[in-house]
Amino acid sequence: MGAPMIGQAPGPAFEFHVLGPLKVLKDGVELPMSANRELAILACLLLNANRVMSVERLVEAVWAGSAPSSAWRQIAICVSRLRRRLGAGVIETSSPGYLLRVPADGIDWLRFTAMVTQAREQAARDQEGAVALLREALALWRGTPFEDLRGLRYDVARMAECRLEALETCLELEIGLGRHHQVIPELLALVAESPFRERVRAQLMLAQYRAGRRAEALRTYQETRRFLLEQIGLEPGPALRRLHEQILRDESVLMRAPAPAPPAPVVPCQLPPQVLPFVGRAAELAGLDAALRPDPEPAMPGTMVLSGAPGVGKTTLALRWAHARIDWFPDGQLFADLDGIEPHVVLDRFLRALGEQDIPADHAEKLALYRSRTARRRLLVVLDNAGDEVASLLPGGAGCRVVVTSAAPLDELVARQGAHRMFLAPLEEDAARELADMLVGAAGTALGPQAVTDLVATSCGNPLSLRLGAARLRSRVAHA
Repeated sequence: MGAPMIGQAPGPAFEFHVLGPLKVLKDGVELPMSANRELAILACLLLNANRVMSVERLVEAVWAGSAPSSAWRQIAICVSRLRRRLGAGVIETSSPGYLLRVPADGIDWLRFTAMVTQAREQAARDQEGAVALLREALALWRGTPFEDLRGLRYDVARMAECRLEALETCLELEIGLGRHHQVIPELLALVAESPFRERVRAQLMLAQYRAGRRAEALRTYQETRRFLLEQIGLEPGPALRRLHEQILRDESVLMRAPAPAPPAPVVPCQLPPQVLPFVGRAAELAGLDAALRPDPEPAMPGTMVLSGAPGVGKTTLALRWAHARIDWFPDGQLFADLDGIEPHVVLDRFLRALGEQDIPADHAEKLALYRSRTARRRLLVVLDNAGDEVASLLPGGAGCRVVVTSAAPLDELVARQGAHRMFLAPLEEDAARELADMLVGAAGTALGPQAVTDLVATSCGNPLSLRLGAARLRSRVAHA
């Protein structure tokens, strides 16, 4: 399950299984879900988790084009029942409809798509790992989703296509790894399940040929040709015909071992240590979560500007969040303090950290190379003490996220790049008192409670002032 928002107590843990009969588990206990209309609404919301679904789309999911005049009212009644069953905060009202709020790893369909995406990215450098990931993803399927829900038939077809494509990719990788004997039975079953998919038939022919069963491979082609001519009156496609010709000629390329995988890319881990102790900022951490959560189709660029007065804790907050969410960015974390440093110098450092050795001298070429190297990575970039020139250091990939700290509001970055922005206020009095007590420690007993009270008052909630003042108080006790 997904991590709770930092600084907040975790709520009920939900697991939604849709890759088969729909099943809902709350804290490990299955909830009874029987009403067909409610199931259709829940299924539609689950397939579009964390996105607003219009009432019109929910009506279509329930009635599939034959909705009664009372459809909108009935949708509202069904949603109310679902809310009572699931608990508060799971389904939200959001114009023009409803939104189901759930961590992506709480739905097996979203876990499946995430693992398949990761496997495809990993396949170029680690075929064994990619196969293991694809097999793990495919194991999540327990049957046919939403069999009795006509309004979701197109969604079901899309999901089935994704499963078949993942399975085809997995089998292709396994053939490349020399497992042609093992995959032949699975390919035979897949051909029977999806007889029009020529890619599967080509995989079966190649696996049979590599297994020393050349005659069977040629017979598979003839059966394919006869089937396609009988069913749709067409010859096999060019790729299948080309493979047939290669098998007839015993071309050596068919037995060629796969090329060695390229070296794994460098994964930089440049985050400085967290500033401890840390208190408060639960709302701000939640805001960072909401703005920078990984999403294959982000609604806005994944950049957050933390703006505020010097010493208010911008860097401390950025590092606290970055360390807590490091698992979101498996391809690395870059960090730069831009105070007094030109962006082109930082760009050189970032490129070297990403494994580049031949860095071009031209700034435009350098910038293009940086964006190319970050285009397909899930990378976090933290840019501290930034100015208006920071836009040139933004990475190019949709999977990248950026946290910028600055004493300036960086209006141009927000306006031109669509960045999110958060103005950081001083700590509330309770949080400032808690931080002061932790910083002063045992010295507070020797000095008395008034010393800490005065420190909180004079700091005005500025964490840096609190830290400096606490250090002076401890020094005074140590030298007394």
